[in-house]
Amino acid sequence: MKLSIITICFNNLHEVIKTCDSVDRQIEKPFEHIIINGSTTDEIKEWFNGNNKLAYRTIINERDAGISDAFNKGIVKSKGDVIHLLNSGDIYFDENVIHVVLKSFKEYPISTWVSGNIILHRAGRWVNVGKPFDKKQVYKGMRAISHPTWFVKKEVYNRIGLYKNYKIAMDYDMMCRIKEEPYTYINYTLIKFDNTGISSLSYLDSLKQNIEVYEANFGYSLKSRLWQFRQKLLHHFLQTRLGKKVFSLKRRFN
Repeated sequence: MKLSIITICFNNLHEVIKTCDSVDRQIEKPFEHIIINGSTTDEIKEWFNGNNKLAYRTIINERDAGISDAFNKGIVKSKGDVIHLLNSGDIYFDENVIHVVLKSFKEYPISTWVSGNIILHRAGRWVNVGKPFDKKQVYKGMRAISHPTWFVKKEVYNRIGLYKNYKIAMDYDMMCRIKEEPYTYINYTLIKFDNTGISSLSYLDSLKQNIEVYEANFGYSLKSRLWQFRQKLLHHFLQTRLGKKVFSLKRRFN
């Protein structure tokens, strides 16, 4: 089983280095690591040319039309059996991640995609979240199944298509499209997520776009609309002092 890692980046050399380091520390190396560099400066390109000595890492330096376009470039050019989209700034949680994931595919060969747990910043603190994918809960959005932890067989993309040009919810759209695919949950922390660029505004925009995506795939849904409205109210509450205190207490007793 060959793993292709795809890292997209844009004018963020420090984050690229951090991500590459986490790949290089893996006890089981990937088949390939493709960097899709859409930067407007030469900083990442020059760093790569001066530092890369690894046969499995290549870089494509050309402008793209956005995140989904960059994802798709990497997927099309990849030659592995399994693809992982590891964004610049995100890192593998420990040196065993690739080994754990490929072992899962070997143990459950019918699975065409897997996901696991992730560490991210929420309500002012780092938390570890993750749960098995439940296709009956797709109307709720991404929830605790995080796109950075997905490892997907390339044949899935060949069969159902690539990422669509949604500004925010391209990952949610993909989840809607693969919900019937054979799936395995890995109860292991796979990723530490860099969410320094995620703002409250983009989160609220994502809730709005989630409705658009869900209904584009499955038709009008009052259930989805009501759920997204609930999430909007909860988001505003968690920004308050009381909300942060309640969230902290909840995490303490869970």
